[in-house]
Amino acid sequence: MQQIMQFMHNFLSEYPWLETFICLLSLLFAAFIINFLVGYLLLRASYKLLTLIDQGEDADTRLMISRLTNVAPVLVFSYGIDLIPGITPKLAMIVHNVANAFITLTIALTISALLNFVDLLYRRRQKAKFRQIKGLIQIAKIVLYSVATILIVAILLDRSPLILLSGLGAMAAVLLLVFQDTLLSLVAGIQISSTDMVRIGDWIEIPSVGTNGDITEIALHTVKVKNFDNTITTVPIRKLVTDPVKNWRGMQESGGRRIKRSLYIDQSSIVFLTEKDIKYLSQYRQIKNYIKDKTQEISEWNKKLNADKTIIANVRKLTNIGTFRAYVEAYIKNHPHIHEGMTRMVRQLSPVSEGLPLEIYCFANTTVWTKYEAIQSDIFDHLYSIMPDFGLRVFQTPSGNDMQRMLANIKQPVTKTKSS
Repeated sequence: MQQIMQFMHNFLSEYPWLETFICLLSLLFAAFIINFLVGYLLLRASYKLLTLIDQGEDADTRLMISRLTNVAPVLVFSYGIDLIPGITPKLAMIVHNVANAFITLTIALTISALLNFVDLLYRRRQKAKFRQIKGLIQIAKIVLYSVATILIVAILLDRSPLILLSGLGAMAAVLLLVFQDTLLSLVAGIQISSTDMVRIGDWIEIPSVGTNGDITEIALHTVKVKNFDNTITTVPIRKLVTDPVKNWRGMQESGGRRIKRSLYIDQSSIVFLTEKDIKYLSQYRQIKNYIKDKTQEISEWNKKLNADKTIIANVRKLTNIGTFRAYVEAYIKNHPHIHEGMTRMVRQLSPVSEGLPLEIYCFANTTVWTKYEAIQSDIFDHLYSIMPDFGLRVFQTPSGNDMQRMLANIKQPVTKTKSS
Protein backbone atom coordinates (compact mmCIF):
# COMPACT_ATOMS: atom_id res chain seq x y z
CA MET A 1 0.00 0.00 0.00
CA GLN A 2 2.85 2.33 0.89
CA GLN A 3 4.52 1.54 -2.39
CA ILE A 4 1.32 2.37 -4.29
CA MET A 5 1.02 5.69 -2.51
CA GLN A 6 4.67 6.44 -3.25
CA PHE A 7 4.16 5.58 -6.89
CA MET A 8 1.11 7.82 -7.13
CA HIS A 9 3.00 10.68 -5.49
CA ASN A 10 5.92 10.33 -7.87
CA PHE A 11 3.62 10.02 -10.87
CA LEU A 12 1.51 13.04 -9.96
CA SER A 13 4.59 15.08 -9.20
CA GLU A 14 5.60 14.59 -12.81
CA TYR A 15 2.14 15.73 -14.01
CA PRO A 16 0.98 18.58 -11.69
CA TRP A 17 -2.01 19.46 -13.92
CA LEU A 18 -3.34 15.94 -13.43
CA GLU A 19 -3.03 16.28 -9.66
CA THR A 20 -4.96 19.55 -9.80
CA PHE A 21 -7.65 17.94 -11.97
CA ILE A 22 -8.05 14.95 -9.62
CA CYS A 23 -8.28 17.22 -6.57
CA LEU A 24 -10.95 19.33 -8.32
CA LEU A 25 -12.97 16.21 -9.10
CA SER A 26 -12.64 15.12 -5.48
CA LEU A 27 -13.82 18.54 -4.28
CA LEU A 28 -16.82 18.43 -6.64
CA PHE A 29 -17.64 14.92 -5.43
CA ALA A 30 -17.46 16.08 -1.80
CA ALA A 31 -19.75 19.03 -2.61
CA PHE A 32 -22.21 16.62 -4.24
CA ILE A 33 -22.20 14.37 -1.15
CA ILE A 34 -22.80 17.36 1.11
CA ASN A 35 -25.65 18.51 -1.11
CA PHE A 36 -27.22 15.05 -0.91
CA LEU A 37 -26.88 14.87 2.87
CA VAL A 38 -28.33 18.33 3.44
CA GLY A 39 -31.04 18.07 0.81
CA TYR A 40 -32.31 14.57 1.40
CA LEU A 41 -31.54 13.92 5.05
CA LEU A 42 -31.39 17.06 7.16
CA LEU A 43 -34.19 18.97 5.38
CA ARG A 44 -36.65 16.07 5.48
CA ALA A 45 -37.67 17.38 8.88
CA SER A 46 -38.63 20.67 7.22
CA TYR A 47 -40.86 18.85 4.74
CA LYS A 48 -42.63 17.04 7.56
CA LEU A 49 -43.10 20.28 9.46
CA LEU A 50 -44.62 21.96 6.42
CA THR A 51 -46.84 18.94 5.78
CA LEU A 52 -48.40 19.46 9.22
CA ILE A 53 -49.78 22.78 7.98
CA ASP A 54 -50.91 21.29 4.64
CA GLN A 55 -48.21 23.07 2.65
CA GLY A 56 -45.66 20.29 2.18
CA GLU A 57 -46.60 19.72 -1.46
CA ASP A 58 -46.60 23.39 -2.42
CA ALA A 59 -44.31 24.26 -5.35
CA ASP A 60 -43.01 27.45 -3.71
CA THR A 61 -42.14 25.53 -0.57
CA ARG A 62 -40.15 22.89 -2.45
CA LEU A 63 -38.42 25.63 -4.44
CA MET A 64 -37.49 27.50 -1.25
CA ILE A 65 -35.94 24.40 0.34
CA SER A 66 -34.11 23.30 -2.81
CA ARG A 67 -32.56 26.75 -3.21
CA LEU A 68 -31.46 26.81 0.41
CA THR A 69 -29.68 23.45 0.03
CA ASN A 70 -27.57 24.91 -2.80
CA VAL A 71 -25.67 27.01 -0.25
CA ALA A 72 -23.97 24.00 1.37
CA PRO A 73 -22.04 22.64 -1.68
CA VAL A 74 -21.00 26.15 -2.71
CA LEU A 75 -19.54 26.72 0.78
CA VAL A 76 -17.63 23.44 0.50
CA PHE A 77 -16.24 24.43 -2.87
CA SER A 78 -15.40 27.96 -1.69
CA TYR A 79 -13.42 26.83 1.36
CA GLY A 80 -11.91 23.77 -0.33
CA ILE A 81 -10.49 25.64 -3.31
CA ASP A 82 -7.56 26.77 -1.14
CA LEU A 83 -6.56 23.13 -0.61
CA ILE A 84 -6.24 22.39 -4.30
CA PRO A 85 -2.60 22.31 -5.38
CA GLY A 86 -1.67 24.40 -8.37
CA ILE A 87 -4.43 27.01 -7.82
CA THR A 88 -3.02 30.53 -7.83
CA PRO A 89 -4.14 33.00 -5.12
CA LYS A 90 -5.73 35.25 -7.75
CA LEU A 91 -7.79 32.39 -9.16
CA ALA A 92 -8.75 31.30 -5.64
CA MET A 93 -9.92 34.85 -4.88
CA ILE A 94 -12.07 34.85 -8.04
CA VAL A 95 -13.63 31.55 -6.99
CA HIS A 96 -14.28 32.94 -3.50
CA ASN A 97 -15.98 36.03 -4.91
CA VAL A 98 -18.11 34.10 -7.39
CA ALA A 99 -19.09 31.62 -4.66
CA ASN A 100 -20.03 34.41 -2.26
CA ALA A 101 -22.01 36.17 -5.00
CA PHE A 102 -23.82 32.92 -5.76
CA ILE A 103 -24.59 32.42 -2.07
CA THR A 104 -25.96 35.97 -1.87
CA LEU A 105 -28.15 35.34 -4.94
CA THR A 106 -29.34 32.02 -3.53
CA ILE A 107 -30.28 33.59 -0.21
CA ALA A 108 -32.18 36.35 -2.03
CA LEU A 109 -34.09 33.78 -4.12
CA THR A 110 -34.82 31.77 -0.97
CA ILE A 111 -36.22 34.83 0.80
CA SER A 112 -38.30 35.57 -2.33
CA ALA A 113 -39.76 32.05 -2.19
CA LEU A 114 -40.37 32.54 1.53
CA LEU A 115 -42.34 35.72 0.78
CA ASN A 116 -44.46 33.75 -1.71
CA PHE A 117 -45.05 31.17 1.01
CA VAL A 118 -46.14 33.91 3.44
CA ASP A 119 -48.55 35.24 0.80
CA LEU A 120 -49.91 31.72 0.32
CA LEU A 121 -50.54 31.32 4.05
CA TYR A 122 -52.18 34.75 4.21
CA ARG A 123 -54.58 33.90 1.36
CA ARG A 124 -55.92 31.05 3.49
CA ARG A 125 -57.27 33.58 5.99
CA GLN A 126 -60.81 34.88 5.75
CA LYS A 127 -59.95 38.57 5.48
CA ALA A 128 -57.65 37.86 2.52
CA LYS A 129 -60.80 37.87 0.37
CA PHE A 130 -61.15 41.59 1.01
CA ARG A 131 -57.54 42.76 1.29
CA GLN A 132 -54.52 41.20 -0.41
CA ILE A 133 -50.87 41.72 0.49
CA LYS A 134 -49.57 40.87 -2.96
CA GLY A 135 -48.61 44.50 -3.56
CA LEU A 136 -46.63 44.62 -0.30
CA ILE A 137 -44.94 41.34 -1.18
CA GLN A 138 -43.88 42.77 -4.53
CA ILE A 139 -42.52 45.90 -2.84
CA ALA A 140 -40.50 43.72 -0.45
CA LYS A 141 -39.14 41.76 -3.42
CA ILE A 142 -38.06 44.94 -5.19
CA VAL A 143 -36.15 46.06 -2.08
CA LEU A 144 -34.71 42.55 -1.67
CA TYR A 145 -33.46 42.27 -5.25
CA SER A 146 -32.10 45.82 -5.18
CA VAL A 147 -30.01 45.09 -2.07
CA ALA A 148 -28.93 41.71 -3.48
CA THR A 149 -27.83 43.29 -6.76
CA ILE A 150 -25.69 45.88 -4.96
CA LEU A 151 -24.10 43.20 -2.76
CA ILE A 152 -23.41 40.85 -5.70
CA VAL A 153 -21.77 43.59 -7.77
CA ALA A 154 -19.72 44.70 -4.75
CA ILE A 155 -18.58 41.12 -4.08
CA LEU A 156 -17.61 40.47 -7.70
CA LEU A 157 -15.68 43.74 -7.88
CA ASP A 158 -14.18 43.15 -4.43
CA ARG A 159 -15.31 46.60 -3.33
CA SER A 160 -17.31 47.91 -0.41
CA PRO A 161 -21.10 48.22 -1.05
CA LEU A 162 -20.94 51.74 0.38
CA ILE A 163 -18.93 52.85 -2.63
CA LEU A 164 -21.69 51.68 -4.95
CA LEU A 165 -24.34 53.32 -2.79
CA SER A 166 -22.49 56.64 -2.91
CA GLY A 167 -22.42 56.38 -6.69
CA LEU A 168 -26.15 55.80 -6.78
CA GLY A 169 -26.71 59.22 -5.21
CA ALA A 170 -25.49 60.86 -8.39
CA MET A 171 -27.87 58.70 -10.43
CA ALA A 172 -30.92 59.50 -8.31
CA ALA A 173 -32.46 61.76 -10.96
CA VAL A 174 -32.00 59.10 -13.63
CA LEU A 175 -33.43 56.40 -11.39
CA LEU A 176 -36.46 58.56 -10.56
CA LEU A 177 -37.07 59.04 -14.28
CA VAL A 178 -36.67 55.36 -15.11
CA PHE A 179 -38.68 54.03 -12.17
CA GLN A 180 -41.27 56.80 -11.95
CA ASP A 181 -44.15 54.42 -12.73
CA THR A 182 -42.98 52.02 -10.04
CA LEU A 183 -42.64 54.81 -7.48
CA LEU A 184 -46.08 56.22 -8.34
CA SER A 185 -47.56 52.75 -8.11
CA LEU A 186 -45.83 52.22 -4.78
CA VAL A 187 -47.30 55.41 -3.31
CA ALA A 188 -50.75 54.64 -4.77
CA GLY A 189 -50.63 51.11 -3.36
CA ILE A 190 -49.81 52.42 0.12
CA GLN A 191 -52.67 54.94 -0.06
CA ILE A 192 -55.14 52.31 -1.22
CA SER A 193 -54.05 49.85 1.46
CA SER A 194 -54.08 52.39 4.30
CA THR A 195 -57.42 54.01 3.39
CA ASP A 196 -59.21 50.78 2.37
CA MET A 197 -60.34 52.39 -0.89
CA VAL A 198 -60.88 49.13 -2.75
CA ARG A 199 -60.82 45.44 -1.92
CA ILE A 200 -60.80 42.18 -3.79
CA GLY A 201 -64.36 41.53 -4.99
CA ASP A 202 -65.43 45.19 -5.02
CA TRP A 203 -67.58 46.32 -7.94
CA ILE A 204 -65.97 49.47 -9.35
CA GLU A 205 -66.49 51.80 -12.29
CA ILE A 206 -63.69 53.85 -13.88
CA PRO A 207 -65.24 55.84 -16.76
CA SER A 208 -61.88 57.15 -18.00
CA VAL A 209 -60.74 53.63 -18.95
CA GLY A 210 -64.16 52.12 -19.62
CA THR A 211 -63.99 49.66 -16.74
CA ASN A 212 -67.10 48.32 -15.01
CA GLY A 213 -66.78 45.09 -13.04
CA ASP A 214 -65.34 43.24 -10.04
CA ILE A 215 -61.75 43.49 -8.82
CA THR A 216 -59.99 40.13 -9.01
CA GLU A 217 -56.41 41.10 -8.15
CA ILE A 218 -54.51 44.03 -6.65
CA ALA A 219 -50.77 44.00 -7.41
CA LEU A 220 -47.96 46.55 -7.21
CA HIS A 221 -48.43 48.09 -10.63
CA THR A 222 -51.87 46.97 -11.78
CA VAL A 223 -55.39 46.11 -10.68
CA LYS A 224 -57.25 43.41 -12.60
CA VAL A 225 -60.97 43.99 -13.11
CA LYS A 226 -63.31 41.38 -14.55
CA ASN A 227 -65.93 43.32 -16.48
CA PHE A 228 -69.53 42.17 -16.71
CA ASP A 229 -68.97 41.07 -20.31
CA ASN A 230 -66.32 38.65 -18.93
CA THR A 231 -63.43 40.66 -20.36
CA ILE A 232 -60.43 41.45 -18.18
CA THR A 233 -59.21 45.03 -17.85
CA THR A 234 -55.75 45.68 -16.39
CA VAL A 235 -55.77 49.15 -14.85
CA PRO A 236 -52.62 50.94 -13.58
CA ILE A 237 -53.02 51.14 -9.82
CA ARG A 238 -52.35 54.88 -9.79
CA LYS A 239 -55.56 55.36 -11.82
CA LEU A 240 -57.50 54.43 -8.67
CA VAL A 241 -55.99 57.47 -6.95
CA THR A 242 -55.81 60.03 -9.76
CA ASP A 243 -59.05 59.27 -11.65
CA PRO A 244 -62.67 59.29 -10.42
CA VAL A 245 -63.62 55.78 -9.28
CA LYS A 246 -67.10 54.66 -8.25
CA ASN A 247 -67.06 51.84 -5.71
CA TRP A 248 -70.37 50.02 -5.26
CA ARG A 249 -69.29 48.32 -2.02
CA GLY A 250 -71.38 50.71 0.11
CA MET A 251 -74.49 49.84 -1.86
CA GLN A 252 -73.84 46.12 -1.52
CA GLU A 253 -73.25 46.39 2.23
CA SER A 254 -76.35 48.56 2.79
CA GLY A 255 -78.75 45.89 1.55
CA GLY A 256 -80.61 48.21 -0.82
CA ARG A 257 -79.99 49.54 -4.32
CA ARG A 258 -81.34 52.85 -5.50
CA ILE A 259 -84.07 53.23 -8.09
CA LYS A 260 -83.98 56.68 -9.66
CA ARG A 261 -85.95 57.00 -12.87
CA SER A 262 -88.43 59.49 -14.31
CA LEU A 263 -91.70 59.24 -16.19
CA TYR A 264 -91.78 61.96 -18.86
CA ILE A 265 -95.38 63.13 -18.99
CA ASP A 266 -96.91 64.98 -21.93
CA GLN A 267 -97.75 68.35 -20.37
CA SER A 268 -100.75 68.84 -22.65
CA SER A 269 -102.46 65.91 -20.89
CA ILE A 270 -102.40 67.63 -17.47
CA VAL A 271 -105.95 68.76 -16.54
CA PHE A 272 -108.31 69.22 -13.59
CA LEU A 273 -110.31 66.18 -12.53
CA THR A 274 -114.05 66.18 -13.13
CA GLU A 275 -116.58 64.81 -10.67
CA LYS A 276 -116.81 61.70 -12.80
CA ASP A 277 -113.05 61.27 -12.70
CA ILE A 278 -112.98 61.73 -8.92
CA LYS A 279 -115.74 59.18 -8.46
CA TYR A 280 -113.91 56.67 -10.64
CA LEU A 281 -110.49 57.16 -9.02
CA SER A 282 -112.00 56.95 -5.53
CA GLN A 283 -112.38 53.23 -6.17
CA TYR A 284 -108.60 52.83 -6.13
CA ARG A 285 -107.62 51.42 -2.76
CA GLN A 286 -104.23 53.16 -2.69
CA ILE A 287 -105.63 56.71 -3.03
CA LYS A 288 -109.15 56.32 -1.66
CA ASN A 289 -108.31 58.11 1.60
CA TYR A 290 -106.16 60.67 -0.21
CA ILE A 291 -109.02 61.72 -2.50
CA LYS A 292 -111.45 61.82 0.42
CA ASP A 293 -109.19 64.02 2.57
CA LYS A 294 -108.09 66.21 -0.30
CA THR A 295 -111.65 66.74 -1.54
CA GLN A 296 -112.78 67.78 1.95
CA GLU A 297 -109.80 70.13 2.30
CA ILE A 298 -110.48 71.76 -1.08
CA SER A 299 -114.20 72.07 -0.36
CA GLU A 300 -113.56 73.86 2.96
CA TRP A 301 -111.03 76.13 1.31
CA ASN A 302 -113.40 77.10 -1.50
CA LYS A 303 -116.23 77.89 0.95
CA LYS A 304 -114.08 80.60 2.52
CA LEU A 305 -113.58 82.39 -0.79
CA ASN A 306 -115.66 85.46 -1.68
CA ALA A 307 -115.29 85.01 -5.41
CA ASP A 308 -117.17 83.68 -8.38
CA LYS A 309 -116.77 79.93 -8.05
CA THR A 310 -117.82 79.31 -11.64
CA ILE A 311 -114.45 80.62 -12.78
CA ILE A 312 -111.88 77.85 -12.50
CA ALA A 313 -109.06 80.22 -11.65
CA ASN A 314 -110.91 81.32 -8.47
CA VAL A 315 -111.15 77.86 -6.89
CA ARG A 316 -108.95 74.93 -6.04
CA LYS A 317 -109.52 71.61 -7.78
CA LEU A 318 -107.86 68.22 -7.92
CA THR A 319 -105.50 67.65 -10.85
CA ASN A 320 -104.76 64.38 -12.56
CA ILE A 321 -100.99 64.87 -12.17
CA GLY A 322 -101.25 65.52 -8.40
CA THR A 323 -103.55 62.55 -7.91
CA PHE A 324 -101.28 60.32 -9.96
CA ARG A 325 -98.28 61.43 -7.90
CA ALA A 326 -100.17 60.49 -4.71
CA TYR A 327 -100.97 57.11 -6.27
CA VAL A 328 -97.31 56.47 -7.12
CA GLU A 329 -96.27 57.43 -3.57
CA ALA A 330 -98.79 55.00 -2.09
CA TYR A 331 -97.80 52.30 -4.56
CA ILE A 332 -94.10 52.66 -3.71
CA LYS A 333 -94.81 52.79 0.02
CA ASN A 334 -96.74 49.52 -0.05
CA HIS A 335 -94.54 47.68 -2.52
CA PRO A 336 -93.17 44.48 -0.92
CA HIS A 337 -89.74 44.80 -2.59
CA ILE A 338 -89.00 48.41 -1.68
CA HIS A 339 -86.69 49.00 1.31
CA GLU A 340 -88.71 50.54 4.15
CA GLY A 341 -85.71 51.99 5.99
CA MET A 342 -84.47 54.11 3.09
CA THR A 343 -85.73 57.19 1.31
CA ARG A 344 -88.96 56.84 -0.69
CA MET A 345 -90.00 59.85 -2.70
CA VAL A 346 -91.93 60.89 -5.82
CA ARG A 347 -91.19 64.39 -7.07
CA GLN A 348 -91.62 66.67 -10.06
CA LEU A 349 -88.50 67.99 -11.75
CA SER A 350 -88.17 71.05 -13.97
CA PRO A 351 -90.00 70.63 -17.30
CA VAL A 352 -87.81 69.80 -20.28
CA SER A 353 -88.41 69.50 -24.01
CA GLU A 354 -89.32 65.81 -23.53
CA GLY A 355 -92.11 66.63 -21.06
CA LEU A 356 -92.60 66.93 -17.30
CA PRO A 357 -90.30 64.50 -15.42
CA LEU A 358 -92.01 62.71 -12.54
CA GLU A 359 -89.11 61.08 -10.71
CA ILE A 360 -89.44 57.92 -8.61
CA TYR A 361 -86.71 57.81 -5.95
CA CYS A 362 -86.52 54.73 -3.70
CA PHE A 363 -84.40 51.68 -2.90
CA ALA A 364 -85.02 48.05 -3.75
CA ASN A 365 -84.54 45.69 -0.80
CA THR A 366 -81.94 43.64 -2.67
CA THR A 367 -78.53 44.30 -4.22
CA VAL A 368 -78.65 41.32 -6.58
CA TRP A 369 -78.49 42.81 -10.06
CA THR A 370 -81.03 40.55 -11.77
CA LYS A 371 -83.56 40.86 -8.95
CA TYR A 372 -83.06 44.63 -8.81
CA GLU A 373 -83.73 45.04 -12.53
CA ALA A 374 -86.81 42.83 -12.27
CA ILE A 375 -88.22 44.91 -9.40
CA GLN A 376 -87.56 48.17 -11.22
CA SER A 377 -89.12 46.88 -14.44
CA ASP A 378 -92.24 45.60 -12.64
CA ILE A 379 -92.77 49.00 -11.00
CA PHE A 380 -92.55 50.94 -14.24
CA ASP A 381 -94.56 48.35 -16.17
CA HIS A 382 -97.42 49.00 -13.77
CA LEU A 383 -97.06 52.79 -13.78
CA TYR A 384 -96.98 53.07 -17.56
CA SER A 385 -100.07 50.87 -17.77
CA ILE A 386 -102.08 52.78 -15.12
CA MET A 387 -101.31 56.31 -16.37
CA PRO A 388 -104.18 56.42 -18.95
CA ASP A 389 -106.71 55.94 -16.11
CA PHE A 390 -105.59 59.34 -14.82
CA GLY A 391 -105.87 60.91 -18.25
CA LEU A 392 -102.11 61.28 -18.58
CA ARG A 393 -99.90 60.47 -21.55
CA VAL A 394 -96.23 59.65 -21.72
CA PHE A 395 -94.23 61.92 -23.99
CA GLN A 396 -92.74 60.18 -27.00
CA THR A 397 -90.94 61.64 -30.00
CA PRO A 398 -93.04 61.02 -33.15
CA SER A 399 -92.00 57.91 -35.02
CA GLY A 400 -92.21 57.16 -38.73
CA ASN A 401 -95.65 55.60 -38.31
CA ASP A 402 -96.89 58.71 -36.50
CA MET A 403 -95.71 60.88 -39.37
CA GLN A 404 -97.39 58.62 -41.93
CA ARG A 405 -100.72 58.77 -40.08
CA MET A 406 -100.46 62.55 -39.80
CA LEU A 407 -99.81 62.88 -43.54
CA ALA A 408 -102.69 60.52 -44.30
CA ASN A 409 -105.06 62.66 -42.23
CA ILE A 410 -103.89 65.79 -44.08
CA LYS A 411 -104.32 64.28 -47.55
CA GLN A 412 -107.73 62.68 -46.93
CA PRO A 413 -109.85 65.90 -46.82
CA VAL A 414 -108.11 67.17 -49.96
CA THR A 415 -109.05 64.01 -51.87
CA LYS A 416 -112.71 64.28 -50.84
CA THR A 417 -112.86 67.90 -51.98
CA LYS A 418 -111.55 66.98 -55.42
CA SER A 419 -114.06 64.17 -55.81
CA SER A 420 -116.92 66.42 -54.87
